[in-house]
Amino acid sequence: MRRSPQFQRADPVALSTLIECEVIPRLMGARHRSGGQAVPVEMPVISPAEVEAFTPLTLQVEADELLALVEAMLARGVTAEALLLDLLAPAARTLGEYWKDDRCDFVDVTMGLWRLQEVVHELAARVPLAGGRANDVRRALFAVVPGDQHSFGPMVIEQVFSRAGWDTDRLGESTAALLCERLSGSWFDIAGLTGGSECHIGALPSVILAMRSVSRNPHLRVLVGGPAFLENPALVDDVGADGTAPDARAALALADAMVQDVAFQTGG
Repeated sequence: MRRSPQFQRADPVALSTLIECEVIPRLMGARHRSGGQAVPVEMPVISPAEVEAFTPLTLQVEADELLALVEAMLARGVTAEALLLDLLAPAARTLGEYWKDDRCDFVDVTMGLWRLQEVVHELAARVPLAGGRANDVRRALFAVVPGDQHSFGPMVIEQVFSRAGWDTDRLGESTAALLCERLSGSWFDIAGLTGGSECHIGALPSVILAMRSVSRNPHLRVLVGGPAFLENPALVDDVGADGTAPDARAALALADAMVQDVAFQTGG
């Protein structure tokens, strides 16, 4: 995927074709069949100014007030996926930048992220998932890198995969033992780990090796993401993962391409 700055170890031709013909239309809801023709649909978007105004509010108001703002965006036609990826995820990243720049302390950031998590939970409850694939169920497990505490990333990416038709699972607490227990007990096509910083990466190669050794799926693909891998993409090879992507949309496209590639190689 490290053949390009955004994807690691993926066939660029296959990936490009998949994104253009399958993933983007399904993600964005822009393909509607009409006599076999694709009809583009223009969807309302979230402006950078709205993100800039929303982020400080996570430190100032309660979760129900944030949810009211989100509901107003839903009412004007913004999709749940757009809210997750273009509003809530950027807000969480910016909170991390606030902390790094000493604009607020750890408690403030923790409370802001907790409020964002509450909004994600409510959003998931109020906007039901679309019907999944009937004959092609793909399964993914998400967790933070063991030892890391940044749980917001796995929560968002799980929602994105679920809304795209994947059967997903997420560990609230992540340890090597729990990851191996889940992978040995159930079949997963993809395991995704999110790391907030490099301080917990040291043990990850052995964790991923153990995950592969016990996985019920001998062709398990392991994706890694988060700030640690955005800042240092070389870590992807260092930890023995199959790839990374800069955001949840790209991770979904990459996961779809990987599963399709495994099916082609194995004749599945």
